[in-house]
Amino acid sequence: MNFNILLQANATEGTDFSFIILLGGMFLIMYFFMIRPQVKRQKEAKTFREGISKGDKVVTIGGLHGKVISVSDLTVMMELESGKVRVDKTAVSPKGGADEEDMKQKNA
Repeated sequence: MNFNILLQANATEGTDFSFIILLGGMFLIMYFFMIRPQVKRQKEAKTFREGISKGDKVVTIGGLHGKVISVSDLTVMMELESGKVRVDKTAVSPKGGADEEDMKQKNA
């Protein structure tokens, strides 16, 4: 029983403050490496989708390449090789437009 008492360390007063600094530092690291880049990507995707206009060549997240015929508030009408398709604006990939060579191959 006396052995257990000898192994216990005395708590110092500075440990609470250093623990708060450690938690704050971990939150800042998570914010700058995880949260901030995700918010930036979402903002860029939103501006891309709002900027879609008639005649733009786009790719959907499902891989459909086409040319925009008309745009409404929530949907985009696209012309594909085999016809027309109406897709939701969120289904248009913000990573880039359709490649010119891909579009030429479809028309040939």
